[in-house]
Amino acid sequence: MTAVLTALPAAAQAQAAAPTADSGDTSWILVSAALVLLMTLPGLGLFYGGLVRAKNFLSVLLQVAAVAGVASLLWIVAGYTIAFGPPSSGWLGTFANVTLTGLADVRAGTTMPESTFALFQMTFAAITPALMVGAWVDRARFGWVVAFCALWGLIVYAPVAHWVWGGGWLAEIGTLDFAGGIVVHTTAGVSALVVALLLGKRQGFPGSPLLPHAPGLTMIGAMLLWVGWFGFNGGSAFAANAGAANAIINTHAAAATAALVWIGIERVTFGKPTTVGFATGAIAGLATVTPAAGMISPAAAILFGALAALLCYGAIQAVKVKLKIDDSLDVFAVHGVGGMLGSVLLAVFLSSSLGGTGYADGMSMASQLGSQLIAIVVVGIFSAIATAIIALGVSLVFPMRVSEDDERQGLDVANHGERGWEFD
Repeated sequence: MTAVLTALPAAAQAQAAAPTADSGDTSWILVSAALVLLMTLPGLGLFYGGLVRAKNFLSVLLQVAAVAGVASLLWIVAGYTIAFGPPSSGWLGTFANVTLTGLADVRAGTTMPESTFALFQMTFAAITPALMVGAWVDRARFGWVVAFCALWGLIVYAPVAHWVWGGGWLAEIGTLDFAGGIVVHTTAGVSALVVALLLGKRQGFPGSPLLPHAPGLTMIGAMLLWVGWFGFNGGSAFAANAGAANAIINTHAAAATAALVWIGIERVTFGKPTTVGFATGAIAGLATVTPAAGMISPAAAILFGALAALLCYGAIQAVKVKLKIDDSLDVFAVHGVGGMLGSVLLAVFLSSSLGGTGYADGMSMASQLGSQLIAIVVVGIFSAIATAIIALGVSLVFPMRVSEDDERQGLDVANHGERGWEFD
């Protein structure tokens, strides 16, 4: 009896010490998850849909929505546990959380339920493969798109998320990625470029101009992406605090700067600014600041935005004009180059002397730069090789490209016109 009475205070103390979720932080992450989903549905759909020709508008919306849907389901079934399950090694998580079973009341290192954390990360897993849709518009078959993106999310995205965010080997060498410059934009950008090369050029490229049918829709889509990105980057602070506010300020500053610099370049080059240019510039700034948003100063974010416009604009010219690669909506040049640029700049502007949050113990500007470059190179190579294997493997079942007649007619009719649905 005495032993029991003696154990009671210890039990009570242990119960009191059990971590509990913070309702404010949890609410903010739930809102952020909704904002990220807004980026995909409808933001990305409208942004890409306005840039294609009218005969392919509905096919782009369908692809974005279907990819987001299948990626979300696979994230619940297996993606989350691969990325964030208890690590068995530095390469993959264990399968302890298949179908989101066994989630903790509070995710380790946060003040939110693990279910909230899994939901937030699911929206990232949904938008990342959807970003690649812009590389193959006008010519990829719907069945191939869905099957490829389903496998890509499990084979490319989830492992890389584990390496960087799930306690994997890149995290162990000090790689930093606040909200996805490496995990999201580098993987999607490099993979998009590989698919564009495998698919080949659209009919008429690079000769006759393939003009966007609704620049206004693209502008609206960019505006939705811009606002939704506050959840993308602000939510990655995992708390409703000053860190989230700083991330949002930096996100806005970089987007505004990049958009204005981009139309300034257009003014000098073509004599007038365009809505598509403003929208593209904003997305370039957003992608570039993403890996560093919560770790740098607003002054640095402005510089990130300016450099994003200059380098991403140049990358578009290099990919499409010089190399004549038909990455239709510039996924690599904007998202890939932007994400990699921001990941490198982070190593410099993380310095507390430049307004950043400072380096971790044992890290310096040089060592941080080294870890960032290792991550970019390894993730880029892995994404390229895995993408080629998945794309060609899926093409054995679902041909990658539509017929010449269907491409000429437009995928809206070819995929879901009077002839019904065609998944192959």
